[in-house]
Amino acid sequence: MDAQGFDWLLVPLHQLVSWGAAGAMVFGGVVPYIPQYRDIRRTQNADGFSTYVCLVLLVANILRILFWFGRRFEAPLLWQSIVMTGTMLLMLKLCTEVRVASELSARRRFFADFDPHHFWHWSSFADYVQCVLAFTGAAGYITYLSIDSAVFVETLGFLAVLIEAMMGVPQLCRNHRHQSTEGMSVKMVLMWTSGDTFKTAYFLLNGAPLQFSVCGLLQVLVDLAILAQAYAFACPRPKPAPHTAHPASAKAL
Repeated sequence: MDAQGFDWLLVPLHQLVSWGAAGAMVFGGVVPYIPQYRDIRRTQNADGFSTYVCLVLLVANILRILFWFGRRFEAPLLWQSIVMTGTMLLMLKLCTEVRVASELSARRRFFADFDPHHFWHWSSFADYVQCVLAFTGAAGYITYLSIDSAVFVETLGFLAVLIEAMMGVPQLCRNHRHQSTEGMSVKMVLMWTSGDTFKTAYFLLNGAPLQFSVCGLLQVLVDLAILAQAYAFACPRPKPAPHTAHPASAKAL
């Protein structure tokens, strides 16, 4: 039987693989946060997870959605940004509730205070929503005014993927500052690494804008650095050798 005889099988199989890859691209990015979400709910402790990861991903995905209006890219990448934005809001909601419950006597902080010293450390999830809406409105208005500028659109796309590539940097800095990865889900970082590797390969194979591929590679490197921290901080550190006690010298009579 010649190759044409298998077209009835190959064509739907190819379509099925394409749908699977698109589905993995849309929802695969949120899967790594499931173990971290469950750990926080179980322990009622969010100290091991940096909420600045949520900030970075919210900014990056909002900018990517705005970039779509200036330069249309594949629909799965657009839906990925929408789904990821919702996921980060859910993570923020849980982390805020857990943190506020453990800080009953602390002074309440609000977005409307406009206090830079307590930015992204507010006492209510509603304040984070207000901040996200304010940023979306300002960025959307600027995009609306500059949508006809090719330089602006390309810069917007580059900023979106560059900021997303920095997603793991807050977690990397938090681990370095505490010299510990306690409370951080290693499963989450392993899924970050595998997901970012798949995403970067998807960008390269589907001819996505160059910014996507370059920043995807950078994202994989940051993931690997966090995994290296998890390994290094998990290894027992050698204890300093005890000082040898010397007998006191006899006093001259």
